[in-house]
Amino acid sequence: MIATDPQLAFHIMVKPTGSACNLNCTYCFFLRKERLYPGSNFRMSAEVNEAYIRQLFEAHQVPKVTVAWQGGEPTLMGLDFYRRSLELQKKYQRPGLTVENTFQTNGILLNDEWCHFFHQNNFLIGLSIDGPKKLHDYYRKDKGGQGTFDRVMQAARLLQKHKVEFNILFSINSKNADNPLEVYRFLRDELDAHFLQFIPIVERDNENGYQIGSKVTDRSIRPRQWGRLLIEIFDEWVKRDVGSTFVLNFDGMLAGWLGMAGTLCIFGPTCGLGMALEHNGDLYSCDHFVEPDYFLGNILQTPMIELVAGEKQRKFGRNKRDTLPRYCRQCRFLFACNGECPKNRFIKTPDGEPGHNYLCAGYRAFYSHAEQNMRIMADLLRRGQNADGIMNIWEDAEVRSKAKVTRIGRNDPCPCGSGQKFKKCHGRARKEFGRGLK
Repeated sequence: MIATDPQLAFHIMVKPTGSACNLNCTYCFFLRKERLYPGSNFRMSAEVNEAYIRQLFEAHQVPKVTVAWQGGEPTLMGLDFYRRSLELQKKYQRPGLTVENTFQTNGILLNDEWCHFFHQNNFLIGLSIDGPKKLHDYYRKDKGGQGTFDRVMQAARLLQKHKVEFNILFSINSKNADNPLEVYRFLRDELDAHFLQFIPIVERDNENGYQIGSKVTDRSIRPRQWGRLLIEIFDEWVKRDVGSTFVLNFDGMLAGWLGMAGTLCIFGPTCGLGMALEHNGDLYSCDHFVEPDYFLGNILQTPMIELVAGEKQRKFGRNKRDTLPRYCRQCRFLFACNGECPKNRFIKTPDGEPGHNYLCAGYRAFYSHAEQNMRIMADLLRRGQNADGIMNIWEDAEVRSKAKVTRIGRNDPCPCGSGQKFKKCHGRARKEFGRGLK
C-alpha cells in the first residue's frame, strides 16, 4: 500500500453509463469517448459498483466523502441501481463518516419517482440548461434532433416540487455567450435558480476527440466573449445578488483574493485530486482527460488508493504548476488563476512559449474589472462580516452620486426613499471603507 496523507481528500466522478447518453448535444466532448470501449453495453456492473463504494470509503480518512454520479447520462442506469448503491454505502459507512451523493443530469428522464428518491436521500442535483428556449435548444438536442428545453424545464419544476436541492450547470458557447444578462436573469428570475455554475465550451477542432491541436470549433466560446460575459453578469450580481444567488465561478475567484485559490480545482496551483471512473472500473486522471495516455488502471485489479496516490497521478497534478509559462508566472493575477484548467492550455504566449490558456484574455479582462470589488468582499470576510455587505457600499455610492448630480443638500430627504434626511441616511460615509467605490 502506498503511504498517503491521512487527511487527503480526493474526488471521483463516476460514470455508471460511461459516455452513453439519451441526448446528442453538439458540443459534448464525452460522447466521443465511446470509441474507447467498442462493443460495450456501457452499464456498470454490481461488482464495480461495490468495489467503487468500498474502496472510496476505505481510502478517505476525512469526515466527509462525496459520491459523484455523472455521465453520459446517469439516469439511464435506472433507479434500482442507485437504491443498491445506497445500500452499499450504508454497508461500508463507518461511524462518524458523512456521505453526500451528487448527481449530474440532463433531466429528460426525471419524474416524480426520481425526484422523491432524490429528496428522501438528500441528493444534490446538477441540472444542465443553457438559457431560454431559443438558446438552449440550439445545441442541446435529443437523438431525433429535437430541442429539449421544455423537458428540462419540466424537470426543474419537479425538483422544486419535491424540494430537491439543485444547481444549474450553464454551458456557455458561441451562441449564448453574447446574451449574458438575458441568460442570467432567466436562470435567476424565471427558473428561480440560486446556485449557478458557468462552464465555458472550449472544443478543439480535431477528428479523434483527443486533446491535440490549437484550433477550436465554431461552437466554442471566444476568449473575449468569456471575459465580457463574466463582467456583465458580475456587475449585476455584485450590486444586487451577493448572498442570494451563488455563482460558483465568482466564489472560486474570490477565494484567490482570500489566499485560498483552489477551492475550485481549475484555480488551484496544482491538480490531480479529481479523477474519472468509467463504467468498467477504469480510472483516469481527470474527467477532461479520459484518454489512453491518462489511464491509471482498473480498480478491480489495483486498489483505488494506489492509483490515486501513484506517481503517474502525482506527476499529472504537479504538471499544472511545473509547465506554467513564464508569461503566466509573471502575471499579477497568478494568485487567483494559476493558469486555470490544463485542458485549456494549448495556445502560445505572446512571446511564443507553449502552454498558455486559451481563455486567458477573457480572464485577465475580468480580473482587472472585478479587482476592487473582490478586494472589498475579501476584506469584509476577513473582518467576520458577510460578503453581501458590498451591496450596501454600492447602494451608498449610487445614492451619493445621484444626490451630487441633483444637488441634494444634507437636510433634504434622502433620494433612496427612506424618508430620513440625507445626512442621516446615505449622506454618511462608511468609516470602515472611506468613500467606498469610486
